[in-house]
Amino acid sequence: MAQATTATTIAIPERSLFSWNRMWLGIGLLSGWYILVNLYERAFAFTKGLDYTSPEYQTYWMNLLIAELALEALAFIAVCTWLWVTRDRNLENISPVEELRRYWNLGLFIVVYTVGLYWGASYFTEQDGTWHQTVIRDTDFTPSHIIEFYQSYPIYIILGVGSFMYAITRLPMFARSFSIPYAVLVGSPLMIFPNVGLNEFGHTRWFMEELFVAPLHWGFVAFGWGALAIMGVWLQACPRVYELIKQVYLGKTATSPLKVMEEPEKSVDPAYCEV
Repeated sequence: MAQATTATTIAIPERSLFSWNRMWLGIGLLSGWYILVNLYERAFAFTKGLDYTSPEYQTYWMNLLIAELALEALAFIAVCTWLWVTRDRNLENISPVEELRRYWNLGLFIVVYTVGLYWGASYFTEQDGTWHQTVIRDTDFTPSHIIEFYQSYPIYIILGVGSFMYAITRLPMFARSFSIPYAVLVGSPLMIFPNVGLNEFGHTRWFMEELFVAPLHWGFVAFGWGALAIMGVWLQACPRVYELIKQVYLGKTATSPLKVMEEPEKSVDPAYCEV
């Protein structure tokens, strides 16, 4: 059976549809916030964060923990609800330009997610190892953990799940199929968060040096490496993106969105990348 294709006249879309501004805004807000958080740590970690039983600890750190967990839970629910309620219910009729624009937005979304993942799983995680090689913990909720585990991790989880929700609600390729690479890209780093429970159990039961090679920390490393599944996501998306580029800018035929929804596996065929 021949594949259903559509042809289009060449009408070059405005460059503003494919702007980098949202990505830079997201990265700027995220990085700016974490710089402020780091300054807060430097100001109050050693002065107010060494004695869990002190009133200052409750004021400067435990109140922060409660506030951030509440706000993150609300943000997660709000993002997922908004993306689902505003989903495209007519994906089979999406225009080539609009579909291409949404792939662009998805790419920007994933870039911001990877920056959030860097701050959480790299910067603040390395900082936490340094903190606990220096200070003897008297609680699981140390200043370093309050920022690392309970702020930076949930933030990148919200970004990752949000990008996944965007893909399944706005792009034909992901609407009726399950992308294993995308699930790993989001789900593997997400599992670092529940792994925190094992980590805190181990540190409560045993005294050990803060090294990533310690068996207790293997989960962090293994789940972190799951972010390499981003390459699989790009391999899935790029053939369809290239096909849309040829349709929008060169006027060539392309598989219809309905056909993509019915047979998404054919849209990831590298043959579509042929000139």
